[in-house]
Amino acid sequence: MAADGPHRLALIGAGAIASDHARAIAATPGLQLVRVADRHLERAGTLAARYGADVTSDPAGLWADDVDAAVICTSPDSHVELAVRALNEGKAVLVEKPVALDLKSVDELLATARHTGGAVLVGQTARFQPANADVIRTARSGDIGQPKLAHISWFAGHVWPQGWRSWQLNSLRSGGHLVHNGIHAIDLACALIDDRPIHVCARPLRTWASGMPTPDSFHIILAFEHGARATIELSYGLRERGLLLRRVLLAGTSGTIAVSSDDEPACRTNPPTGPAGVEHAMTSQYAHFRDVLQGNASASTTPSQIRGALAAALAAQLATDSGIAIQDVDA
Repeated sequence: MAADGPHRLALIGAGAIASDHARAIAATPGLQLVRVADRHLERAGTLAARYGADVTSDPAGLWADDVDAAVICTSPDSHVELAVRALNEGKAVLVEKPVALDLKSVDELLATARHTGGAVLVGQTARFQPANADVIRTARSGDIGQPKLAHISWFAGHVWPQGWRSWQLNSLRSGGHLVHNGIHAIDLACALIDDRPIHVCARPLRTWASGMPTPDSFHIILAFEHGARATIELSYGLRERGLLLRRVLLAGTSGTIAVSSDDEPACRTNPPTGPAGVEHAMTSQYAHFRDVLQGNASASTTPSQIRGALAAALAAQLATDSGIAIQDVDA
């Protein structure tokens, strides 16, 4: 903890996801939101007022000595520029996914972090969903031996008008559907296997959300350097935004662990409510970030995993865009 109180955080970007971050910061002992920046000053002011934070339209005003860390919630095309600036100003960084839109940029970010010694946590909240966190802990404990096969089913209602839209449909700003949204499941696979992805096979599908200018569903297979495989069934096209289905299976050389939202009755209510297995991920992420700031933990998104997950997502996006299903992963 900072010598005179909680760690003080500045939030860059005041859009929809920023509200979730601000709420989680406020709910985490040892953290305080002190400043919000957005080019739309009125939007920033509305968010800042809820938490007693200062407001600015200029990110240059965020690097004061009283700020310990920057939380970057802008569109992905600006993530690296802002994160590098924050690191060079001596701040820790929590940056929303995807961390970057190309490997040259993420390499610049990781090199800056090495040079400055600053902590970088990527907002891969799927790692912090309780059910997934249990599987990751089991994998790290060695209880199932060496992980060899992961199977992830990730279905949600999201890619519809008033859901995934605007700049998100512009691949130059979002990276494309698999880079922007699919990276959640891809990163989870990388976290479970904890090895370097080397090949990807991806097939896009237009299912429920057939009217959208992007495929809503995908089949993805990841091959890892030491022989492990991950199969991902991914869809953001379920008709109701609150609907979801999540299943994760991880098989190792001496055992298997599996979790499923099917086991939770909340998923079968009408309207559906969030199951406990995926709830409170954002606040768990900020509890971890606080531990990182206090020096009690290292960022759970390691540099190799940050680069590997992005490289795999970029390769999967290339596979779907080009029609050449199998791509090498430059990780």
